[in-house]
Amino acid sequence: MGEAMAVIREYASESEAHVARSVLEAHDIPAAVLRDSAGGMLPSMQLIFPVRLAVRQADMARAIDVLDAPFTDNDDYLGDDFDTPAG
Repeated sequence: MGEAMAVIREYASESEAHVARSVLEAHDIPAAVLRDSAGGMLPSMQLIFPVRLAVRQADMARAIDVLDAPFTDNDDYLGDDFDTPAG
């Protein structure tokens, strides 16, 4: 059987949920975006049923900490793996 999932956030837009999911996955936390829009036929259903972000229950506390952490100017994501643009 699969691992139990827990919804940790609700978003008004699918784009916001996907950005949060990307942040979690960058921290090696698998996440899923759950939405109910009748297979994309009724996107307005998001007004009634918000888009949800779910993670494994085992990752729940860490995922919340990652999403709640403030972004600072000292956060450097241009490590050795990236080339600096020529210019």
